[in-house]
Amino acid sequence: MNPNIKYIERDLEEQIAENLKSGKVILLYGPRRVGKTTLVKHLFEKLKLPYLYLSCEQDSVKSQLVADALKLKEVIGNYQSTVFDEAQYLKNPGLILKVLIDTFPNLQLIASGSSSFELAGKIQEPLTGRNLPYYLFPLSYNEIRKLYQPVNLAFYLEQALRFGSYPETLQYVSNDEKANYLQTLTNDFLYKDILAFDRVKESKKLRDLLITLSLRLGQEVSYNELANTLSIDRKTVEYYIDLLEKTFVLFRLYAFSRNLRSEINRKVKIYFYDVGVRNALINNFNQLDLRNDVGALFENYVVAEFFKHNQNRAYKSNFYFWRTYTQKEIDLVEEREGRLFGYEIKYPDRRKLPKATVSEFNKAYPDSSITYINKENLRQVFKAIGLG
Repeated sequence: MNPNIKYIERDLEEQIAENLKSGKVILLYGPRRVGKTTLVKHLFEKLKLPYLYLSCEQDSVKSQLVADALKLKEVIGNYQSTVFDEAQYLKNPGLILKVLIDTFPNLQLIASGSSSFELAGKIQEPLTGRNLPYYLFPLSYNEIRKLYQPVNLAFYLEQALRFGSYPETLQYVSNDEKANYLQTLTNDFLYKDILAFDRVKESKKLRDLLITLSLRLGQEVSYNELANTLSIDRKTVEYYIDLLEKTFVLFRLYAFSRNLRSEINRKVKIYFYDVGVRNALINNFNQLDLRNDVGALFENYVVAEFFKHNQNRAYKSNFYFWRTYTQKEIDLVEEREGRLFGYEIKYPDRRKLPKATVSEFNKAYPDSSITYINKENLRQVFKAIGLG
């Protein structure tokens, strides 16, 4: 273990702290082992606020939490702040939290969960207008950079592209320890939420789908092609990808099109929120100079940073990729405040977009801009656009 890495300040802490007294339930979503419990405990300790922590996975806790104000008050006692960790394990978490916030509006309530489709379905409807959702992901570039001197950020990037950005990977010194941790994380936790869901029966097909998507990282895919490759039907492919998205394993990037006949608009790209998980799925943690997928890893890393940053913003952007039938392509297009911002992402700074691509994009969308992102200017670009 690395004794020099302790608690890492998360960007979300300030936002959550500002809204603790909002009279609304704070919902904290995120994948397993990403640091939700650590963040919440650290936040209350930093603010020097006493709080009650309830692990909703425990049967003894679940049996006491029912949608009855008097019985809930017996459990909470005089605590003003209560954390319901892994709240999706409760029978009626939304109703329980609604009863609490309606009856005792001065309470500060936080409910966390690693399963978005379960937690959202059970909580958000009863708490319509009474909740503030936040999303915690593997460490962002902005969070990591606080730990390193600028001269060492190149080392961090190399490590991030191989082992991802889960907080615990920073606690290990050796590459073998990091790889073993990610294999354990992937095998023991990645499928837990999904396989517990009644309609998911074939874990092998799910894993085959994940490996197939890992090998096609950054490439356009169609659901029909995936279905044919895996010998399952298209609806099952879409259903599995939807669940993987809702459990924060991966996300989709759709093609940008304003109905121009020259633009591709039916395929999607699939990216992982953490490339370390992707590398664990294909069991490849090799050094970057020994890999032929470093460009795809870097592209995934950069696109994921945009997505993670966007999730907790008040005014969200829309993200796409852009490609025409004549093979002109831009890796990432951000639609923000009525404008388009294109980003071409290349690990080495060898060549920029062909002039014909730039010309066609600018002609179709005159008020747009294109920024080039590579490993050399990553820090400067992220700083300029607010990601680090």
